[in-house]
Amino acid sequence: MQSNLPVSLPADTALLLQKDKQHIWHPFTQVQTAPNNVVIARGEGAYLIDTEGNRYIDAMASWWVNLHGHCHPAITKAIYKQLNTLEHALFAGFTHQPAIEYAELLLGAMGGYDKVFFSDNGSTAVEVGLKMALQYAHNLGKPKYRVIAFDNAYHGDTFGGMSVAARNAFNLPFDKLLFEVDALPLPTDANMDSVLAQLEALLSTGKVACFIFEPLIQGAGGMVCYSAAHLSRMIALCRQYECPTIADEVMTGFGRTGTTFALQQLSEQPDIVCLSKGITGGYFPLGATVCRQFIYDAFINHDKMKTFFHGHSYTGNPTTIVAAIASLQLLLHPDTQIAISAICDAHKAFMETIKHHSHATNIRCVGTILAMDMTTTEQHGYLNSISETMATFFFKRGIILRPLGNVLYIMPPYCTTPEELEQIYEAIREWLEEYAKY
Repeated sequence: MQSNLPVSLPADTALLLQKDKQHIWHPFTQVQTAPNNVVIARGEGAYLIDTEGNRYIDAMASWWVNLHGHCHPAITKAIYKQLNTLEHALFAGFTHQPAIEYAELLLGAMGGYDKVFFSDNGSTAVEVGLKMALQYAHNLGKPKYRVIAFDNAYHGDTFGGMSVAARNAFNLPFDKLLFEVDALPLPTDANMDSVLAQLEALLSTGKVACFIFEPLIQGAGGMVCYSAAHLSRMIALCRQYECPTIADEVMTGFGRTGTTFALQQLSEQPDIVCLSKGITGGYFPLGATVCRQFIYDAFINHDKMKTFFHGHSYTGNPTTIVAAIASLQLLLHPDTQIAISAICDAHKAFMETIKHHSHATNIRCVGTILAMDMTTTEQHGYLNSISETMATFFFKRGIILRPLGNVLYIMPPYCTTPEELEQIYEAIREWLEEYAKY
């Protein structure tokens, strides 16, 4: 794929790119074939702006983390104030007001949960959730080591997260080092009885430590949607067998599915919830794993070996947490809820205008996430080369997207205006008309 940057760059940008290539290893990038990186200078609302002053709508919220727009003054102000008070303190044997305030605010917004464990990203939030569930059984004197997950799942890039995910391009080189899981197909109207029967057969062995899932929609697996009602039945069955359930809301949390958390669309609630990505509004890396009291109680003992021996040097970092406080306060504000509803409605209306297009199939929408599959002669999946063609097409039109192989999706910040949404939709219409040429 050819670079979408000008052949001749101003000296400053060219020098930055030269040093970038010399010193930096970028994620999810095959440098042999990748185009030049774009040097971003600043952000403003829904836009990222490069060193040449070109503005791009951040239609994928900078890998799903940005909720309220770039450089939001309320979050920036909170961070600045905290930096003049306390930048960091160890979190074992000590605590501080930001952590206490955020835990109270988060638990109040979620409802039904009792404890928050802080970590530093989505993968570790999942790792913490898995370790909680596995050690929960161990501490009760009933060690269980099997984990149930869904086919096509993605739960991060740590070894635990890779183990409970589908075996694919993300983790194939490490396959022999990952622990085995019992994988179930996503439930549908057609297979629900079969999935429940498979789940019960596994649970009845008494060896299952937990069931982990991405609620309502599998993100990196291709924005694959499934029913809240079906998932609720599976959670209820797990509860009958006293098997803890873990909701990986790293992507779905903080408004992405139309509700503040995807679990709020379930009739049965999971026992452990993993959060990250949008948690700080896109400012800092932060993870949080939330659990019910009965999970926590299994770690309270005079036997120190039943302690939860997990932590990070930056656990509970106050500077990071004040960003999370400001972001959650913004999210819960009525104006933001109206904006989220408007994006959901706009997506649905746009879907109606393209639902019969021959080049797009399985057009779906979950909250503020809109996705569709491109028909292609290549095998569908993350490595489908059409993703690079699509990304370049939209970039030339001032829109940043990073398709998942042949899956085109948008997940805009909540500050995105109707006019900006229409610019994105119009580019998608243009792409669908141009696609035949590719």
